[in-house]
Amino acid sequence: MVKNFISVVFLLFVTTFLHAQKHLTDYVNPFLGTATLWDSIDIGYKPTHRTWGAEVFPGSSLPNAMVQLSPVTKFKSGSGYQYEDTVIFAFIHTSKGHWNLCYIPILPFTGNISPDDYSSPYSHKNESAHPGYYQVFLERYNVNAELTSTLRCAFHKYTFKAGESKKLMVDLSISNERVRSWNIEQGGDNVFKGFQQAGEKMYFYAVTNHKIKNIDSLKNDTKKISVVNFVDEVKPLEIQLGFSFVSIKNAKENLEKEMLGKSFSQVRKEATDIWDNLLSKIMVSGGTERQRGIFYSCLYRSFLWPALRSDINGDFTDLIGQVVNKGFNYYTEPSLWDDYRNKLVLLGMLSPAVTVDVIKSLIDKGEKTGFMPTFFHGDHAAPFITGSYLKGIRGYDVKSAYNLLLRNATMENKSRPFIIEYINKGYISDPDIANPRIETKAKAGVTKTLEYAYDDYAVALLAKELGDTGNYRMLMKRTSNYKNMFDPSTGLMRGRLDDGTFIKNFDPEFPYYEYMYREANAWQSSFFAPHDAKGLVGLYKSKDDFERKLDDLFTIPWKGVEAYNISGFIGQYCHGNQPDHSFPFMYYFVDKQEKSQVILDSIMNHFYDLGKDRLAYAGMDDAGEMSSWYVFNAIGIYPFSPSDDNFIISVPLFNKVDLTLDENITCTILKNDSGKKISSITSGDKKIEGYFISYNELKKGKKLVITSR
Repeated sequence: MVKNFISVVFLLFVTTFLHAQKHLTDYVNPFLGTATLWDSIDIGYKPTHRTWGAEVFPGSSLPNAMVQLSPVTKFKSGSGYQYEDTVIFAFIHTSKGHWNLCYIPILPFTGNISPDDYSSPYSHKNESAHPGYYQVFLERYNVNAELTSTLRCAFHKYTFKAGESKKLMVDLSISNERVRSWNIEQGGDNVFKGFQQAGEKMYFYAVTNHKIKNIDSLKNDTKKISVVNFVDEVKPLEIQLGFSFVSIKNAKENLEKEMLGKSFSQVRKEATDIWDNLLSKIMVSGGTERQRGIFYSCLYRSFLWPALRSDINGDFTDLIGQVVNKGFNYYTEPSLWDDYRNKLVLLGMLSPAVTVDVIKSLIDKGEKTGFMPTFFHGDHAAPFITGSYLKGIRGYDVKSAYNLLLRNATMENKSRPFIIEYINKGYISDPDIANPRIETKAKAGVTKTLEYAYDDYAVALLAKELGDTGNYRMLMKRTSNYKNMFDPSTGLMRGRLDDGTFIKNFDPEFPYYEYMYREANAWQSSFFAPHDAKGLVGLYKSKDDFERKLDDLFTIPWKGVEAYNISGFIGQYCHGNQPDHSFPFMYYFVDKQEKSQVILDSIMNHFYDLGKDRLAYAGMDDAGEMSSWYVFNAIGIYPFSPSDDNFIISVPLFNKVDLTLDENITCTILKNDSGKKISSITSGDKKIEGYFISYNELKKGKKLVITSR
């Protein structure tokens, strides 16, 4: 009996020790989000074509790096990788998870290929991925490919079957964008270099551990590819590539300073350590293995975009094509319409230095055109910059940023189309179209009006901070413009004609890409006023009336309408797209917080590892937005209004969360009991009234205790 007891204690000790020694990167599954949903129950309708998945890539990258080194199973599709595909065309060096990039495709091969036939079958049984590492066996060529990377460089290691000739296919004629020009040439016994120009011009400088015989071309009537032939050696073929968006010279310097002289295993270990360091900024205890796996996979996904565009010496090519050096790291534009809601807030909390440089990059772009740039829809650099500033993130020219945002809000410009109509009328109209379809294009006037009202709020907050009282008052008056789209007869936001009357042909359950609503229907648009939730509730006869409308949102069944990026439903609520991602919290404002928690828990439990392989999201990750949604809700705080410096509190998934913020201050979030209804919230010895906590309070490093029953 004593012997059995000792054995049990020893087993528990070993299990606890091994759990404690587990790298956080071991929880990350880079394949999560790569699969496509085909089951109509999961999607919400019977698909007639491939539904957009999370559109993420499984390959190697560092946080916010220039290089994303990943396999392509299908060009012109999302990230280039789809889990259900059976062949690999190439390994590419840039990817976002949208329909662009996929630059500089290369593939090792043996034997003969043609410009139209060089892909290799592969099996998921002989494929693996880890943050900063990817491996796959190419069956056609009997080559085991391993990939790792640094910020600006890629490391390829190819193990060929003994006696096989070693060749490298370089297809610079293709990317996920239209290729305008390209070149490749030999630069020495062990060097090849060149560029590919599509949306951007990306240069490369490659050093190999095998001597290069020559570089050949293969062509047919429509296409030309290049082949690098190597002198055979017994060791695996290793290729180290440096990249730059400035010049081949800078690509070479990036390679020399970041990677050259290091072994593959050394670069891979450094990548793992970098990711472990970032992931360790949020340490969770409790929950299940599945929940921890989803959590750290989502945290990993949240830090892959925006991407670095400046070289190790500081050079970058600016918006007007000039090579400049301004002493900061230059980044791509964030996917602002998608990720201002949560991902950019998370970036500021865990990587404030990157956030500062992203804002500097936006300002640099804005100063070239006179207006702050945006992405896709709305003017959401405003909540990103204002929210960052209110949270204490400094180090950029805030007055320049404010002046650009103010110009966006007051002058006709590309970032805020129809802004003059919005100013004059208090709303943006749409035409009355007899038989609109999903693809019908107009102004998306409802969505623009609601979003501009919120963006006005963000700019107003910044105006107040900077002492511009006049513009603060003007903008705050405009923040109620969202109410102009409210139709009391339906209790929903409805499009208006130019004369102010509501559009007659109105089906609140039918989605549009750009008519009245942007990628949404009326239900998925009508509860957006994060700056004035109480005012939104006040549009209804009573709180009970509003609550019933929310109940309808989450219970009226989706009627089976098929749209590419609208999938994953709870009633009319769509978790597969961004517009309604704050709506589950609206029950808080009618004193029914526990009903919100039921919805939040259901979303976290069902929509992040769907499908037969448990590798599908409900919809697009959109540069980390959907992943960040999970991260925040799993730890019990969410940026309900990202312009503000506070968070709405919910019941965490985990019993304990240690959240390390900037300045290395650790806030501990504790879950007390596991009910849905929050009964008390304390920060240190202080009781929190209501459900919001400020960022400054979190930065005090106290214990945030959330008690529920």
